[in-house]
Parts: sequence; structure tokens; C-alpha cells
Amino acid sequence: MTTSYRTLGFIFKKEDKFEADRNFSVFTKDFGRVEVLGKSIRKIASKLRGGIEIFSFSEIEFVQGKVRKTLTDSVAEKRFNNIYKPEKLKISYNISEMLDDFLKGEEKDEKIMSLIEDVFTKLEDYKKENCSIVYYYFLWNFISLLGYEPELSNCPICQQKLNPYNLYFSNKEGGVICRSCYSLKKESLKIKSDIVKILRLILKKDFDILSRLKISSDIGNSLSAVSEGYKNYLSPKNI
Repeated sequence: MTTSYRTLGFIFKKEDKFEADRNFSVFTKDFGRVEVLGKSIRKIASKLRGGIEIFSFSEIEFVQGKVRKTLTDSVAEKRFNNIYKPEKLKISYNISEMLDDFLKGEEKDEKIMSLIEDVFTKLEDYKKENCSIVYYYFLWNFISLLGYEPELSNCPICQQKLNPYNLYFSNKEGGVICRSCYSLKKESLKIKSDIVKILRLILKKDFDILSRLKISSDIGNSLSAVSEGYKNYLSPKNI
């Protein structure tokens, strides 16, 4: 006898299988990440297809078979209809890649679930054309929830208070190091104090101020380099 399970989940990835099936990667409230197969869901007559879409929250029901979970019911709970513009969609897929990369086991996490909903709500409501700050807001808060919050106040090597004029971000040390320690390590990226200020605002979740910042292209490029560098360093793909 098969057992059915029902839970709320965020659909962050989909992949077509066979002639008309589709596999969904879902981060759920009760089970963490699960992979569920929607059999024949790509057929027009499928009753399941209207209740489950990528980048949305759905209540799903599935049965556990010997080798896979099979979707048996889906009800759309929350859709983000204003994220399908090119820039917002690009950010959505970037977030999807991070979730796919870092979330591997069936381990629930209410804080990550809340962060996902918070970020996609912000992304949907964001008015500016360049909404990359929403992505960085997710990236740094997500990494922090996984246990890799960067040190931004004191050098993680010598523990001295950081001088705002000589700052270097070290992936290996997990934060901003001082000039003296940089001279010994030489494996860090020089950054301006503005980057540290932005990261502090992100980790404080002060999005009202973040959304009003005017970020120059120079600072934007530096923020991208630091963010992507730290993310890639921590990625399970590189372990």
C-alpha cells in the first residue's frame, strides 16, 4: 500500500521527461527538497498542469514509490505574475541555480522557506529596471542561513577591527581581512568600504534603504565579483 503526502512547496526547477512527463524540484515546508514526477502533465488534458508552475508556491500531494515520488494533486497557492520580464526572470533562474546547487537533502528549513517567499515578493514588487540588488539580497542571506555568514567587522585572521581604507575580501577566511593579513595571504579581492556597507545592509535585511541606493557601475561590478566569487567558492560543485 502506498502512502500519500501533502505539503506546501516552492517549485524552483522543472525538467521534461519522456514523452509527456515532467520532473519538478520543490522546496517544501515539511520535507525540504523533494523531486516529484508529474506523469503525463504536459498533455493538454492533464488535471495537474494548472496547479504547479515554476517560481510559484503550490500545495502538492505525492506518493512515494520504490524509486520516485509521483505527483497526484497540485493546487496553486501563490504565483508571482510580475517576474516574467527579462531582468526579473534572469534573477529568478539565478536563484533557482543556487537552490539546486546548495539544497541536496530532504531537510526542512522554515527560515529558507520564508526567505524564498520574501525575496520573490520583493522581486515581483520591485520597480527599478535594474533589480540585481534583489538577487544579492537572496544570495548573502541564503549563504548566511547555510552557516557561511561573512565576517564584516573584524579581520577573521587577527581579530583586529577593520580599517575602512584597506579592505580585502577573502573567500577562504570567510570575510573581510585587513591589509596586514592580506600581505601574508595574497588570496583576496581588494574592495571599497561601500561594498561592506551594502553587505551589512543586506544581512540586516534593511531592504528599504537598499532599494533606494544609487549603486555606480564600479561598485556594482565589485559587488558582483565578491558575491559570485564567494558563492562559487562555497558551491558543493567545487568540493
